[in-house]
Amino acid sequence: MALTVRFHEYGGPEVLRLDHVDAGEPGPGEVLVRVDAVGVNRAEALFRGGQYIEAAAAFPARLGAEASGVVERLGPGVEGLASGQAVSVVPAFSQNDYGVYAERAVVPARALVPRPDGVDAVSGAAVWMPYLTTYGAMAEVTGLRPGDVAVVTAASSSIGLAALHTAARLGATPVAVTRTRAKAGRLLAEGAAEVVVSDEEDVAARVLELTGGRGAAAVFDAVAGPGVVDLARAVAAGGTLLLWGAQSGRPTPYPGFELGMPALNVRTYTVHEITRDAERLRRAVAFVASGLRDGAFRAVVDRLFPLADVVAAHRYLDSGDRFGKVVLTVPR
Repeated sequence: MALTVRFHEYGGPEVLRLDHVDAGEPGPGEVLVRVDAVGVNRAEALFRGGQYIEAAAAFPARLGAEASGVVERLGPGVEGLASGQAVSVVPAFSQNDYGVYAERAVVPARALVPRPDGVDAVSGAAVWMPYLTTYGAMAEVTGLRPGDVAVVTAASSSIGLAALHTAARLGATPVAVTRTRAKAGRLLAEGAAEVVVSDEEDVAARVLELTGGRGAAAVFDAVAGPGVVDLARAVAAGGTLLLWGAQSGRPTPYPGFELGMPALNVRTYTVHEITRDAERLRRAVAFVASGLRDGAFRAVVDRLFPLADVVAAHRYLDSGDRFGKVVLTVPR
């Protein structure tokens, strides 16, 4: 039996329960992993609350799609992995099918990545969701090039920070957008070329000023809602406004008509475009592993919580007052 986080109804963090559940045996193409640490993401909070983009939860529902651990048993037909191997679980499946908020979890082998040397368990649970997301959005989808300006909203989130690092890795200039000035210094230390404080400044006007009136090649927005109209003003002709989150929780208009039908690309995106495509995932893993090896990429972890304190971890996640990743640890 494995201590496993489940929820039996939609709601706030308080609906999360710690149940003792049989982890089960891995079937064809599956692996049983002893979990050491779990990355906590907004996707889980949305799934818990009944607001996620995928199908409704099948109760009692499991949670979690990003973790690190050690291979315990291989299911039939699994090749390229070995018992005792350190691995990371990447978000390549529906939470209705698998969940890694647990002491042990069965996951599909295609969702496992060997953990690079020098990457500890906590980092192994914290780097893949952010960097796979930003690699896909920046390199695969928008084709960010050296010399381009990339604007990143919600820049102090784990994905926002990874976006700053990824843009720099691609030779682009990252501009961070944050709500208050409190995090500006830390964002500059994380590689932002400029920081725009949205509570104090007109974001579009400031980006246009920074780019000599051209606008940014790409704006990567995690907030969505009515603010996309103003953000669209900051996009260069032929550039892209990419929406990879909807933190505002408000309806999101299409900004093109209100702005006079400019040459503007508006696109939604999730990490599953990368993780559920074997060839794209292969390229993404190679890119992220390269950055981890030479120090360009690293986990930025805000707080650790033991698995038993998952309710507190989700309350902290919901507070929005964090800089980087929240990680659950599994004591041994």
